[in-house]
Amino acid sequence: MTNHQKRLAAPESWPVERKTEMFTVKADAGPHGDDGVPLLIILRDVLGYADSRKEARYALTQDSVIINGTPVSDEERPVGMFDILAFDEREEFYRVFPDEGGRLSLTPIDEESAGSKLGRIAGKTHVPGGDVQLTLHDGQTLLVAEPGQYSVGDSLVVANDDDTIVAHFEYEEGALATAVAGQHAGQIGTIDEIQVTASSSDNNVLLSAHGDGERFETVEEYIVVIDENFVEDDSTDTAAESGDADGETVDPETDGQTESDTEDET
Repeated sequence: MTNHQKRLAAPESWPVERKTEMFTVKADAGPHGDDGVPLLIILRDVLGYADSRKEARYALTQDSVIINGTPVSDEERPVGMFDILAFDEREEFYRVFPDEGGRLSLTPIDEESAGSKLGRIAGKTHVPGGDVQLTLHDGQTLLVAEPGQYSVGDSLVVANDDDTIVAHFEYEEGALATAVAGQHAGQIGTIDEIQVTASSSDNNVLLSAHGDGERFETVEEYIVVIDENFVEDDSTDTAAESGDADGETVDPETDGQTESDTEDET
């Protein structure tokens, strides 16, 4: 299996320039499937905390980069939607969130908010022993004692230290939600109507956009129920794919790479 990832073939959610170089780092196996962005891209190309893969590897040996409460040492570890990144030495905390172009970006949050992460229930199954297991969008699994209150499409807030469920948001009309893919990716609104189709096609969801109330429509697969904290975070400046946390802009001609990094990357 190749260790290379062509930039032009990278998922649309990856915050990388497509035409500056031919290859970029390939994500390792892990959460979020093919949509997971390698941690190296976040550290080097988005935040500018490392100039090369070698520097990123050294930084990760210090256990100073934490994802969802766990120190990470693999620069290819996939990072995806709603993950929490913590840099304790810098006292910086971010939530991964899709922007309006569909690319993943980083939203600054406070330390308290970084103690838990949001997950959309993607599956609900019985496991040996009679327990019910919930599977979240990133592959995380949870055993629940009262399964009747949870449904596929609902969202949970899960504590990073012990995986306890600290909040539950039902997928229903009147709920606050965001589109995470498609034409309306990154838009937040209130669910006005869930249109159930009689065929195998996806259900449609009609929402009123947060702020101006303008209505938009997307498919159910793209909808994630969120809480009011996301509305507050949405008004905060983000460390987007074109800049780092200090406001310095990554040169789009180099995509944050040094001249020697292409060889090191492959």
